[in-house]
Amino acid sequence: MATPDFIRTLRETAGSQLLWLPGVTAIVFDDDGRVLLGRRSDNGRWAVIGGIPEPGEQPAACAEREVHEETAVRCVVERVVLVQALEPVTYENGDVCQYMDITFRCRAVGGEAHVNDDESLEVAWFDVDALPELNEFGLFRIKAALSDAPTWFDTTSSL
Repeated sequence: MATPDFIRTLRETAGSQLLWLPGVTAIVFDDDGRVLLGRRSDNGRWAVIGGIPEPGEQPAACAEREVHEETAVRCVVERVVLVQALEPVTYENGDVCQYMDITFRCRAVGGEAHVNDDESLEVAWFDVDALPELNEFGLFRIKAALSDAPTWFDTTSSL
């Protein structure tokens, strides 16, 4: 995943200490009910689409932008699926980040799915009953996006 310029600037003074950052995940469905996934260039695994909002960017607008940047698909956000503080992540260079993930259910409205940047090796639509191997993060979010249940909030606290 490419590091946004504003985070590089923060790292110049913050070093590798923990940064608390917003993150968005977009679960995009087409008219046939298939879900859009990308095979990540950093680890070769299939994953849901996501990213980090730029300063001042609305989370829903970020989700729509990230989907287009990574897959060339245009989408619209339909609703918030879940909000969850994730566990801290330590990257290979020693930088530590922790994300507040906002996951959105989105509907594709145009474009043809193809690799549109250097973050993915492949992008494709999958029937929800024929998904490639995904981590629990992605599977949980797809299931939640398929549900008619209200927005899911993690009410556990690690404090």
